[in-house]
Amino acid sequence: MFELQQPFHGDLVEHVYAAAARHGYEVILSAVAPTRSERDALASLRQDRCEATILLGSRLSVTELADLSARGPTVVVARRVDTPGVISVRADDTAGIELAVDHLVGLGHRVVAFVDGDGVPGSEDRSIGFSHSMSRLGLASGGRVVHGGLSEDDGARAVRTLLDDAPHRTPPTAIIAFNDRCATGLVSALLAQGLSVPHDISVMGYDDSRVAGLDHVDLTTVSQDAPALAEAAVAAAVAAARGERPSSTVWEPTLALRSSTAPPPG
Repeated sequence: MFELQQPFHGDLVEHVYAAAARHGYEVILSAVAPTRSERDALASLRQDRCEATILLGSRLSVTELADLSARGPTVVVARRVDTPGVISVRADDTAGIELAVDHLVGLGHRVVAFVDGDGVPGSEDRSIGFSHSMSRLGLASGGRVVHGGLSEDDGARAVRTLLDDAPHRTPPTAIIAFNDRCATGLVSALLAQGLSVPHDISVMGYDDSRVAGLDHVDLTTVSQDAPALAEAAVAAAVAAARGERPSSTVWEPTLALRSSTAPPPG
């Protein structure tokens, strides 16, 4: 199960197909969309009687995940889950944001904003990681978390919030977005305001989805390593389907450095 509008989920699906083929399994997909809920997507998968279920970025409650895992092997990708019986495969979101903050501070930035994910999986860990990192570096007063989300429009709204507040507080010289899609919205909105990225303000994404590496985007971002996450998810699902008890997996993210970050102006 995956979200149709999330580029990183598309990257994961591609690698899930390849990993499943190596293990001798077929993949059945069911998409979540604005007009199709996660519960509807899961109902479709249950009708196909799959041997195991892999959920990309699931937003189901802990209780619903426990119920689902009681029906059959369940692997949740890109979300921290501590529910007994549910296997989690994810990158360390707190460590990923720490990498982003350390990179920007290393370039000389002292006032940094983080555009959160509006409560989606990973949002809380990334927000906490951002605040802790700025405090650890003695820059707590220069760190700000603003409301965001997953889409380009969410990034654009965050830019308006930050620029509207500029007369009352020091504007950031760098912004970290919850994901790459939100980051592209940030960049577009900044350019529309006559600001240059990265010369006036640096922008970082998260995921290292395919869009981040496009020549006209060239976004510095945090890589969750989609091939590794997909391989671990499929391996766990196959093992669970065979009656084994695989452990949850946490990957260490890395930085993908491109041209959207630079030292602050002046």
